[in-house]
Amino acid sequence: MARKASTITAPDTANVTPLMAQYYQVKAKYPDAILLFRVGDFYETFGEDAVTASRVLGIVLTARNNGGSDVELAGFPHHSMDIYLPRLVRAGYRVAICEQMEKPSPQKKIVKREVTEVITPGVAVDDKLLDHKSNNYLATLYFEKDNVGAAFLDISTGEFLVSEGEQSYIDKLLQSFHPAEIIYPKDKKKLLEQWFGDKFYIYPLEEWVFTEDFTREKLLGQFEVQNLKGFGIEDLTLAQVAAGAALHYLATTENKNLKHVASISRIQPDRYVWLDRFTIRNLELIHSPHETGVPLIRILDKTISPMGARLLKNGLYCL
Repeated sequence: MARKASTITAPDTANVTPLMAQYYQVKAKYPDAILLFRVGDFYETFGEDAVTASRVLGIVLTARNNGGSDVELAGFPHHSMDIYLPRLVRAGYRVAICEQMEKPSPQKKIVKREVTEVITPGVAVDDKLLDHKSNNYLATLYFEKDNVGAAFLDISTGEFLVSEGEQSYIDKLLQSFHPAEIIYPKDKKKLLEQWFGDKFYIYPLEEWVFTEDFTREKLLGQFEVQNLKGFGIEDLTLAQVAAGAALHYLATTENKNLKHVASISRIQPDRYVWLDRFTIRNLELIHSPHETGVPLIRILDKTISPMGARLLKNGLYCL
């Protein structure tokens, strides 16, 4: 289940420092993310974000004067980003990184700042955030009556897969690919919570994103084609909607360099025997419920490259 940073509302007063006024303006655009706000040699968090960061990261919670009143503050040196950022993301938080876009000078009251990256569990390319022996899939689901369209995108490798079918089939795919994050239409929140409980990190998008014309245009633009026949997915309308929504989501997280996502493939269900979550657990393929247990993957994995390890792991799910 997704953890959300608390929304921070700017106080209704003119007595706000220029820095905090800028902070509130940026935070309003990313209300559900922890905002790491670059101030000189530090990344700082404020308000409820600071309370959360202090608790998750184990850093000191203090306060900053905000034009006559204090606001909670917690920060860390910019060179420690590689230490603290993975902790926030692995704890299930979205993180927006706001950088200084110009050098400070005596003539400028405040420097220009912009969010350069939004990092979520399913949208990560930094080596320190990834397990090289596993794919880091972002999954997107689109529902229509009894069928579901699904897309799986690993932004770190460019692998892009789609399929559609009944909920039981899609459930098997989710258990096999084990996405780091699942995107879905906002009106399906209760369904997703009943379906998964807290097994996955889930994040909603507005329903208008999941429209056929909008998402198809996203796909055609990404692959610079007139249709999707060459990828074998022209007839998979639900899967196309899911895939296009995934591309839209990446744009909202400031991921605009997606040239390496150059193809999309259809998952062929009749080529594999897909294992359900209970079989995977009982056979102890990837994890063992026993403290001294050894899962099958540890016995079989003699691979020498990350790509080989990922291929072996994916193969265990669908024999």
